[in-house]
Amino acid sequence: MHCTRNVTEDLIWIGGNDRQHALFESAHPVPRGVSFNSYLLLDEKTVLFDTVDRSIQSQFFENLDHALNGRKLDYIFVHHMEPDHAATLGDTMLRHPEATLVCNGKIVNLIRQFHCVDPKGAHLVNEGDTICTGKHTFTFINAPMVHWPEVMVSYDSTDKILFSADAFGTFGALNGALFADEVDFEGKWLDEARRYYTNIVGKYGPQVQALLNKASKLDIQMICPLHGPVWRKNLGYIIEKHIKWATYEPEVQGVLIAYASVYGGTENAANILACKLAEQGIPVDMYDVSITHPSYVLSEAFKYSHLVFASTTYNNGIFVTMENLLRDIAHHSLKNRKVAFIQNGSWAPSSGKLMTEIINSMKDMEILEAPVTLKSTLAPGQEEELETLSKILAASVQGKTVEHGEAPVAHKGFVCKICGFIYEGDTLPEDYVCPICRRPASDFEPLS
Repeated sequence: MHCTRNVTEDLIWIGGNDRQHALFESAHPVPRGVSFNSYLLLDEKTVLFDTVDRSIQSQFFENLDHALNGRKLDYIFVHHMEPDHAATLGDTMLRHPEATLVCNGKIVNLIRQFHCVDPKGAHLVNEGDTICTGKHTFTFINAPMVHWPEVMVSYDSTDKILFSADAFGTFGALNGALFADEVDFEGKWLDEARRYYTNIVGKYGPQVQALLNKASKLDIQMICPLHGPVWRKNLGYIIEKHIKWATYEPEVQGVLIAYASVYGGTENAANILACKLAEQGIPVDMYDVSITHPSYVLSEAFKYSHLVFASTTYNNGIFVTMENLLRDIAHHSLKNRKVAFIQNGSWAPSSGKLMTEIINSMKDMEILEAPVTLKSTLAPGQEEELETLSKILAASVQGKTVEHGEAPVAHKGFVCKICGFIYEGDTLPEDYVCPICRRPASDFEPLS
């Protein structure tokens, strides 16, 4: 049975919702499901705006047939060839051979790759080209890397609608409510919109800025994305959010603490730091990266101005879940954040140095202080180090001059090149044997 909703008098939403698959793109948890939006225009010429994922193809074709009500399909506008929007394009072409594909040259190449057909007769459009369907006139705008290189969007100058492809999308199934103003977007959808943006297109901030700049020159009264609700009111709110995300500007002046702890020592230090920050009125959020999927923590890293990463040392490196998170954050090109570290290691704490290297490889990231170092757990007196770190973070969040504590004492010693054990002292006895791996002094090197 069909399930459709009118967007306008002659524009119909004919998409559907997938609440059965646990992951989106085989990577990101979607506990609230996800919508795959497709739209049909009933003008003098009929237009289908994109198709859908295989998971909802039966519903989609029922919706399409019902909405057409016996009319032929004149055009299929293909904005984006990713299979969650184009997996059913081949079947749609077979069902409606009378329809003309409207796309750009890059999309034609991807149609050949994904569907092994040559879409002869496709109407190729470039930036600024227009098509009139009767009452409506559409202008096509290229949006490369938002978030594939072939992406384009279209603008209906009659009803002032932007068909935005993946831009302005969000995770979450549409539970009957098609429009953003029908739901508590700020309270129940914003976090998923941010998580969608940061994980799917967050890497491509400059390209998103380019599209937003083009869109700013249009009189847009409605946005129809390929995921999530349609925007017909308060468009400035969601556009402003995307400007912040695309320019890597934090939404909250506060501290995100992400920690990886095996036996609780690192977690304890993170909790104490959080308490000290909260006592100074600083907004704080915390995540155990061994429990929380990195897509959520990445999203929060885009949200907060200051980041603290606390990790135990594991196999002479960063604990695996923390390393995965940091590399994911670096891969998504986050910048303009201030960062601090807590490292732990019972005999060879090295996670701080390695976390620092990853952050230093990123653009416009400021490290506020040398890592706080634990050996198994906080030692008596070390709470003062967390107190100092909390004051440095709080001052930075509040825009005050950061008063650093005394420079950390550079520990002298030697590190075993085999297992990472650290011998503390000015000189290493020639007959010294590593207590961990039993290697001789010749396998040690001075601490850098």
